[in-house]
Amino acid sequence: MTDIRLVDEQGNDIGMMEKIAAHSNGGTRHRATSIFVFNDKGQTMLQKRARTKYHASGQWTNTADGHPEAHETPIENAHRRLREEMGFDCELQEIFTFKYEAPVGNNLTEKEFDHIIFGKYNGEPKLNPSEAEDWKWISLASLKADIRKHPDNYAAWLRLMVDEVIKHYNTSN
Repeated sequence: MTDIRLVDEQGNDIGMMEKIAAHSNGGTRHRATSIFVFNDKGQTMLQKRARTKYHASGQWTNTADGHPEAHETPIENAHRRLREEMGFDCELQEIFTFKYEAPVGNNLTEKEFDHIIFGKYNGEPKLNPSEAEDWKWISLASLKADIRKHPDNYAAWLRLMVDEVIKHYNTSN
């Protein structure tokens, strides 16, 4: 399995831990990336996580996610994960960081220091079926409204960060 980077509450690296172990027993704070890719219409690309994923399977989430490896910056990780999950790459910029804790199913907990990264792309993805089973473009207003109506259709982290993503998107455009 993969080792991921543990961090303190300020985001300083403090060690490594196997990925499933870091998500078990209430979770251990670790570094993560959440990528939101937007098109020229201001819509964001969502992916529906593959049903074979170890948590949040079959739920809609942001464009791609990852855990930077020991040698990677958050931006390098975001580029790699975007290619691995969605089959494309684009210019990316870290916009803010977001700490959260959330149960994600299968007795696992996300406890992340998450680097929120925005990109711009107008094409179609080439989904990796072991990562994502579907995708769509959606406006942030429609996303927020649908999360309110159908929260179980969305990954916990997306539900928790949608307001901050909207705020930062509106101030960066």
